[in-house]
Amino acid sequence: MTWQSLYRRYRPRRFVDVRGQDHVVTALRNAVRDARVSHAYLFSGPRGTGKTTCARIVAKALNCERPVDGEPCLECDSCVAIEAGASYDLHELDAASNNGVDAVRDLITRAAMGTPGRAKVYILDEVHMLSTAASNALLKTLEEPPEHVVFVLATTDPQKVLPTIRSRTQHFEFDLIGAAVMAAHVRWVASDAGLEIDDTVIDHVVRVGGGSARDTLSALDQVLAAGGITDRAGGLDDLVAALVGRDPGAALGAVHEAVRSGRDPRVLAERLVARMRDAFLASVGVPLDHLPDADRARVAQLVDGAERPFLTRAIEVLGTTLVDMRQAADARITLEAALVRLADPTADTSTSALLDRIERLERALAAGGGGVPPSGEMTPAGPGPAVPAPPGPTAGAVGPATVSPPEPPRSLGPEEARRRLTERRAGGRPGPSGPAGSGPERRGPDAAAPGPSRSPAPP
Repeated sequence: MTWQSLYRRYRPRRFVDVRGQDHVVTALRNAVRDARVSHAYLFSGPRGTGKTTCARIVAKALNCERPVDGEPCLECDSCVAIEAGASYDLHELDAASNNGVDAVRDLITRAAMGTPGRAKVYILDEVHMLSTAASNALLKTLEEPPEHVVFVLATTDPQKVLPTIRSRTQHFEFDLIGAAVMAAHVRWVASDAGLEIDDTVIDHVVRVGGGSARDTLSALDQVLAAGGITDRAGGLDDLVAALVGRDPGAALGAVHEAVRSGRDPRVLAERLVARMRDAFLASVGVPLDHLPDADRARVAQLVDGAERPFLTRAIEVLGTTLVDMRQAADARITLEAALVRLADPTADTSTSALLDRIERLERALAAGGGGVPPSGEMTPAGPGPAVPAPPGPTAGAVGPATVSPPEPPRSLGPEEARRRLTERRAGGRPGPSGPAGSGPERRGPDAAAPGPSRSPAPP
């Protein structure tokens, strides 16, 4: 038997099999069960999230001979024919390749014809690709189709669909599937298919899939065909570490290794932007449900090592770089120039870069301020001029019980004794108590002459 891709083999067949879209499948199942199905639906969302699959399930449920609580039985002739792609009750049209007026006119002509089943379902995939003329030609039939006809429009770009078409449909938005739900689905697929995979493979395919069930199972197929993980994600980790460490040489080296291993510079930049965005979201407390546990740990390390202003500037610079890379003669050079600006604070003189440097300096001063002045720093000593801080521990105002004992006297040579005696005669007098020079008028050797005129004491 020919091998069938995992995403086709395990495509959901009933509403209950759809993962991560509970808000959509609940509404559709209830509508089928209560006979309140609309004449037109618009399914929008990222690729691989179940839009076309849900449209086919709607067609099966509407034409099933023995539906159970809004679910198709999957055993009657109608269900079997729809799953085999041989039913007259289901018609799929790729609007990307049939986007002209003639294709829409042909659809309108055939819509009035009867079919064996109770409902005739038309699925228009990538409906935003229809031309303006074709969209306008579809409006009247979409608003008032024959009673047995149901339209399901699917698109990954709903803002490009004409507002007049959106207003005639019930709009359901499909979400990216969370990492936990996707990992559980991959484990179930591996168990049902008899595949032996470990958590490392599961984390890898969930990361590559990015919330798309089809992309995730396709990545699992690739890992099985290669006999293991062949994607080298270490280049991205090295690049992030170089940016956080402000090392331009290491950043350019990481780009060189990634390009040498066959990775496109634009793909590398996109993954780097995604990593910076995840770190920014984590820094403001947004839960990262779309990431596996291993990637969350990497993002946590990035948040600990990088400040939020740097993450914001990195996203802005790399986003602009991605736009510039489309028209650049060499996309790698454009990326390298942007990385140097991010890794070297002195290489970027833009306003955002200067603000980033100022905020880093403020944080450094705030973290190191308020402590004991370093050795050699001048400290005030009363109203007189500043003198160097004395060696030893700094003592504040203390009571008599905590006064440290005086240091034992040391012997002075004749020259030193004569010099000190001369300084005392010229610059000060003993305080009220204690040795000379300990009172409030203590002065250093370079102190100025005392204010009031006074005759020096006799020798």
